[in-house]
Formats: sequence, structure tokens, C-alpha cells
Amino acid sequence: METPVPDPRQLVELVTERMPFGKYQGWVLKDLPEPYLVWFKQKGFPGGHLGQLLQTLYEVKLNGLEPLLEELSRRHRGGSG
Repeated sequence: METPVPDPRQLVELVTERMPFGKYQGWVLKDLPEPYLVWFKQKGFPGGHLGQLLQTLYEVKLNGLEPLLEELSRRHRGGSG
């Protein structure tokens, strides 16, 4: 089974959007701990756009692609640097 390629807009949202509820409310999505995402995977991701973002983040972390998010995060924090 092939891992779907995430939408680049979703990747940007993962480094800019914050968790709206729960134990990690206010955290930037990319910073959510992997065990929390695994819990959602087991219990069910929320519906809607947030659920899609969390599923994408789960796949990113599962496949060891966090450095991609770190680079995007640096670009969005520091402008063109």
C-alpha cells in the first residue's frame, strides 16, 4: 500500500495551525507528540479538516519526514531565510 503524497497546503497548515482542543490545546500541530497521534489513529481521528490534518501529520511522523516540517516551519517563522 502506497503512502499518499500530502497536499503542500496541508503541510504548511501543519506548521502554522494550532490544536484547538484537548490536552495539547494551543500547540502547533507539527509539535504534537507521536503517541497522541497514535491514540487518535486507534480511537478515530476527528471529522473534517482537522482530522485530515492530523492523519497527514500521523503519516509524516510515521514515515520519518519531520525534517520536512522543520524546514517549512523555519521558512514561515523567518521569512525567506
